[in-house]
Amino acid sequence: MLMSHPPGAEAAIREKLATYIDPYLGQALGEAKAVSSVTLNGDMLEVELVLGFPCADYSIELAAALTEFLGGLLASTRLSLKLKAQITAHAVQRTLKPLANVKNVIAVASGKGGVGKSTTAANLALAWASQGAKVGLLDADIYGPSQPLMMGVSGQKPVSEDGKHLTPLRAHGVEVMSIGFMIDQEQPMAWRGPMVTQALTQLLGETNWGELDYLVVDMPPGTGDIQLTLAQRVPVSGAVIVTTPQDIALLDARKGLKMFEKVDVRVLGVVENMSMHVCTNCGHVEHVFGSGGGARMAAQYGVQLLGELPLDIRIREDADGGSPTVVSEPDSARARAYFLMARRTAARLATLNKDYSRMFPKITIEAT
Repeated sequence: MLMSHPPGAEAAIREKLATYIDPYLGQALGEAKAVSSVTLNGDMLEVELVLGFPCADYSIELAAALTEFLGGLLASTRLSLKLKAQITAHAVQRTLKPLANVKNVIAVASGKGGVGKSTTAANLALAWASQGAKVGLLDADIYGPSQPLMMGVSGQKPVSEDGKHLTPLRAHGVEVMSIGFMIDQEQPMAWRGPMVTQALTQLLGETNWGELDYLVVDMPPGTGDIQLTLAQRVPVSGAVIVTTPQDIALLDARKGLKMFEKVDVRVLGVVENMSMHVCTNCGHVEHVFGSGGGARMAAQYGVQLLGELPLDIRIREDADGGSPTVVSEPDSARARAYFLMARRTAARLATLNKDYSRMFPKITIEAT
């Protein structure tokens, strides 16, 4: 016998769902236009949501939260939740045009070296790919390219089918391009600034990127001429600032954040790397480099704290072995920190202004 529902039950549930504030978006589902369908089918409530960020691993967590949120409206009805990701292009600097095949370029930057920016960039890209997005990774650190080693493609060479454009390598489901593919690993890059920016502009524009939702750019550390020029030339949808909790790293991270603001690049938030160390023997948690620095910086500049990542020898071992933590230990607590950081970053981007230029046809005028 089919379960009967009072008149207007579906409408009441839809109205209630629209007021649920998603913790990652920071918006109500109605405001985000995420409620696609609500159907009562016997003892089952079937809900389909469309979210603006990769959500392949979000269903169980969100279903539990919605079940509690709906409470008495569900009664004895069970919730069946279906999530779909609809990742759109977002606006870049006003003076630049978006890349043809790339919806969003995300710059991962730091004010100084040694804070784990490249490891964070690699795991961010891999987490998005694992969550269902189409992702590329550009190693823009000309002087110290590390992504070939981290992604397990060191020693390989990209090919060109037309003699003009390079085909990126693929690693763990991610398209990868780096100057490190073109040079000997021990060859020093004795290049001046203009040569570096020209090389990176070519790597970005002369690579046959596939249809990507995100292109993660591992920026060179610092806030000098090279970094500033790149920020002005690369069409970026949003930037992520990586720091450690200690004051000296935060001092430089603030400079990185201000640099992006000056060139009209939106900062999505701050990632605090090496936030805490968990002893592998006893589980004791120790804040080796201090605590709360990333949160204080995020609050000071009105941006989001996207993640607090652990200091763990296994993260280093995974990266050195060419299989970063998100790939090698996806079910571990340290990998979960990266997955949450990736979801917060994509969700934050989803709330920003979209790029509508792709929706309009190109107009060409021909003499007849």
